[in-house]
Amino acid sequence: MGAPRGAGVERTLGAMIPSVSELLLDVTLAATEGGKLGVTDSVIKFFKDGGPFMFVNLFWLACSLAVALERIVTLVFRYNLNAPPFMEQIAKLVRSGNLDRAVKVCAMAPNAPLAKVVRAGLVNANRGEIEVSKAVEEAIVEHSPNVSKRIPWLWSLANIATLVGLVGTIFGLIGTFQALGNVPAEQKQVLLSDGISKAMNNTAFALSIAVICIIFHLFLTSYAKSMVEGLELNALKLENLLSRRGSVDPATTELEARAS
Repeated sequence: MGAPRGAGVERTLGAMIPSVSELLLDVTLAATEGGKLGVTDSVIKFFKDGGPFMFVNLFWLACSLAVALERIVTLVFRYNLNAPPFMEQIAKLVRSGNLDRAVKVCAMAPNAPLAKVVRAGLVNANRGEIEVSKAVEEAIVEHSPNVSKRIPWLWSLANIATLVGLVGTIFGLIGTFQALGNVPAEQKQVLLSDGISKAMNNTAFALSIAVICIIFHLFLTSYAKSMVEGLELNALKLENLLSRRGSVDPATTELEARAS
C-alpha cells in the first residue's frame, strides 16, 4: 500500500512542478516585454489607447506651443529694448539739441515699440507740445496692441483642449459600456477597468495641455503688461523732456543729468 501511495505523490508533484515552472516563465516573459517598452513606445500606446480625440488634442497642443513660442521670440528678442540706457542717451541728445541724432538712435531699433514711440515724438518736436503729445499718443495706441497680440488665444486653447479631452473620455466610456454586453460576466470587471483607464487618457492629456497654456499665458501676460507700462512711462518722460527743451538754464539741466 505504501508504494502505490508514494508513486501517486510523485506523479502529483511531477505534474505540479511543470505547471509552476510554466507560470513563472510566463511572468518572466511578461516582465521582460514590459521592460523593453521604451518611452516612445509608451507614448504611442498612450495615444492609441486614448482614441482619435487624442490626436485632435495633439493638434491643439501644437497650436498652443506655436503661439507661445512666437510670442516669446517677439517680446523677449524682437521687441526687447533696454529702456533706461536708451532713454538716457535720448535725453542727452535732446538736451544738447541734437534731435536728428536722437532720431537715428531710434532707427537703430526698428522693431522695438519704445523706439517707435520715441521717434514719433522726436519727429514732431519742433511743432509744439500739443503736436508732440498727439503724435506720442497715436504711436502708443498703434503699437501697444502688438505687444499683447495673440496672448489671449492661450486661454481659449486651454478651454478647447479641456473640452475635447472630456468629449474623448465620454466617447471612450460609451464604447466600453457598449462592449460589456458582448462578454461573459467574469470578464466584465477586467474589461470595464481597462476601458475606463484608456478613456481617462483623454482627460489627462487635455488637462496637461491646459496647464501648459495657463503657465505660458501667465508669463506672457505679465511680461506684456510690464512692457506696455514701461512704454507709457517713457513716453510721458519724453513729452516732459521735449516741453522743457530750450526753457531750462544749463545749471538746472546739469543737475537733472546728475540726478538721473
